[in-house]
Amino acid sequence: MDEAQVKQQSDRDIAASMPLEEFDVSRPELFEREGLHPYFERMRREAPVHYCKDSHVGPFWSITKFNDIIEMEKNHKIFSSDVSVGSFVLDDTTLNAVDGGIDLPNFLGMDPPKHDIHRMAVSPIMAPENLARFEALIQDRTTTVLDGLPVGETFDWVDRVSIELTTMMLATLLDFPFEDRRKLTRWSDLITTRPGQGLVASWEEREAELMECLGYFQGLYDERKSLPPKPDLISMLAHSPEMQDFSPTDFLGMLALLIVGGNDTTRSSMSGGALACHLFPEEFSKAKADRSLVATMVPEIVRWQTPIAHMRRTALEDVEFHGHTIKKGDKIAMWYLSGNRDEDVIDRPMDFIVDRPRARYHLSFGFGIHRCLGNRLAEMQLRILWEGLLERFSRIEVIGEPVRVPSNLIHGFLEMSVKLHA
Repeated sequence: MDEAQVKQQSDRDIAASMPLEEFDVSRPELFEREGLHPYFERMRREAPVHYCKDSHVGPFWSITKFNDIIEMEKNHKIFSSDVSVGSFVLDDTTLNAVDGGIDLPNFLGMDPPKHDIHRMAVSPIMAPENLARFEALIQDRTTTVLDGLPVGETFDWVDRVSIELTTMMLATLLDFPFEDRRKLTRWSDLITTRPGQGLVASWEEREAELMECLGYFQGLYDERKSLPPKPDLISMLAHSPEMQDFSPTDFLGMLALLIVGGNDTTRSSMSGGALACHLFPEEFSKAKADRSLVATMVPEIVRWQTPIAHMRRTALEDVEFHGHTIKKGDKIAMWYLSGNRDEDVIDRPMDFIVDRPRARYHLSFGFGIHRCLGNRLAEMQLRILWEGLLERFSRIEVIGEPVRVPSNLIHGFLEMSVKLHA
């Protein structure tokens, strides 16, 4: 066995023997080596509502079953996303002014009615007429990127395909200066990280870069505000009546959501799809023989990868949930990554199946009022990418072990060496 296989076997052995009360599935190193699935599998079977009393993010509950997650998502009056009572992620420090962090408020961290007002300010960007306008542009850019890839040579898929395509799209949504678009990638990575995870050494360094982000966008905001409304996200914010009392922190928080939501999630799915087609080459061949399967292949990629591993809620009152008393103020993680592997809901959940029945029945876009605003655009980008890949190549081969993001939130990749076969 190679080193990665040895570590994965070790995780299986530990997950089978460790007492359940000692499980802590928030540890970033588990995600960095993709070693968390044995823990989730045992939790779904023996402790689907699980309490971890000690972790680097403090005590928290885990919800690991598909239907239990949906039940919690639908009950925002008891299980809150609002940052005034907690946060919408387990690690408060990345989004809140805790232990050196910086406040990044946005509508993912709000409950109705405030959530609805802020979400409506930017939702027109995903109107059908805008999606239709984007399609030809995405097609042209994807063609250019794919035609430029080397055949039979090893290259980094994350950088050459996933980052390039998603960053170009994000620059378009924001009408961001195209020559500076890789700044968006850097800022997206900064928003979801903490010092010591490879990007910055201190909270001060992270804050300085985020202030640079704010300054750059403040210039764009002021410019758009002085011009007639345009169909880009910054102009929509500048001309929204409800957004006129934005503080700099409010603006930065909204930017954080738009940048990460428009970048990290689609990027991770693009890379996860390449890995899935490497691990399940017969599925790639199946889709190549019947291109109509792209319609189910795309949501299956999003399910199989699950680019956002969890969302957090905070209990607003004491509540009984499936035989457990969750106390007011308790932190709760809804593990989408586990729900999308729930054997009671999804057949052969660990497998990638391009013609999976009910492929859209997954949790990767969330559920209820916080369902991903850009899910249709993400699926369009993935559809166009995989139509192009199926047309051009016979196989996608991943060379070595991918380098994964050390995060319990972003389930993605830093590097992935790939060789394409003509």
